[in-house]
Amino acid sequence: MGQPGFWDNQDKAQQVIQQLKVLNGLLNPLQDMERAAADLTALAELSAEDSSLDEELETELGKFEKNFDEFELRTMLSGAEDASNAFLKIQAGTGGTEACDWAQMLVRMYTRWCERNGYQVELVDELRNDEAGIRNATLLVKGDYAYGHLQSETGVHRLVRISPFDSNSRRQTSFAAVDVTPDIEGTINIEICDDELVRDTFRSGGPGGQHQNKTESGVRFTHLPTGIAAESRNERSQHKNAQVALALLKSKLYKIEEAKRKAEVEKQYDEKGEVAWGYQIRNYVMQPYTLVKDVRTDTQTSQVQNVLDGDLDDFIQAFLRRKTEREHKKANGE
Repeated sequence: MGQPGFWDNQDKAQQVIQQLKVLNGLLNPLQDMERAAADLTALAELSAEDSSLDEELETELGKFEKNFDEFELRTMLSGAEDASNAFLKIQAGTGGTEACDWAQMLVRMYTRWCERNGYQVELVDELRNDEAGIRNATLLVKGDYAYGHLQSETGVHRLVRISPFDSNSRRQTSFAAVDVTPDIEGTINIEICDDELVRDTFRSGGPGGQHQNKTESGVRFTHLPTGIAAESRNERSQHKNAQVALALLKSKLYKIEEAKRKAEVEKQYDEKGEVAWGYQIRNYVMQPYTLVKDVRTDTQTSQVQNVLDGDLDDFIQAFLRRKTEREHKKANGE
């Protein structure tokens, strides 16, 4: 940053600043903990001679342990794209209107989680169901390590409850798929040739007034070699929708390339199988008992409403710890 001409290229300068921000996000807490550890050592030595300091030592030790746990979690987010913003797509699955309502509940859950953790959320695209709920929606989550945290949510989510749409109040099971990809616009260069790209425009048909409904402001890009498509309809400007849709398409293409290198395309990108029974990563049961259980980590809680209000940290942390353990075992040949 101290080099002459650093600010001549604003886009490149911002990328470097973002990299520095990520590094400081690790280094500054580490330095803080080193100082805190030294202070704790001194306090422990004094406490050994003066028992009146025991309570203060216990309090400070509790604070240190909490900060250490948070730092340990941050060090687990070491992937190349973990520090990126994230695109989060929710797709209603088996269950008709029930599933569409469940998909909308998931949008609310993730929005609440973002609010709790200081992330900004933008609705990139939404297709509503005629009766209730949504058929699909795409959110852009902005903030440090958004993708690193939300990568745990990719998969099928299953809900069991008494149906609010059934006059006989019968118990229903609904499914929705969640797919999370990193927003790598401006950080990783994905080249797309013009002859590989098809651009379509359409009337957005969603909320936003007469302008959105009467003009073809919605934009969809299709990448011919892969058949991957991405669209945006929520901005009033066709130009803005085109920018968002292209960023989303690049994000999807990047995710595919990463998956190919890991030889896990079907597991890592949008091949979660049928959005139905037997493919779920997490169950949310509201009747006849209350339980949320992640089938990958066995993390569970009976506080279903808290989870639906965005209390997802235990599930996210358990996933990251399990992922880190598997990577360590693989690196050690275990």
